[in-house]
Amino acid sequence: MDYYSMWSILEAETCSKPHQSIDALKMSLMKAWNAIPHEVIDRAVGNFSKRLKKCIEARGGRFENK
Repeated sequence: MDYYSMWSILEAETCSKPHQSIDALKMSLMKAWNAIPHEVIDRAVGNFSKRLKKCIEARGGRFENK
């Protein structure tokens, strides 16, 4: 799981129904975020750090994310 997968989880949870206001959307996002286990978040953050290092090594160019 990576950083971008986190957005997919949040989107699936919060966009399944319409929200009546921005505040309702914010509450839905916070509820979805709080439901994600910390291990999943830690793994996503760790994988994102690895991507950043590879990007730096590639000097901003293309790189394989494995």
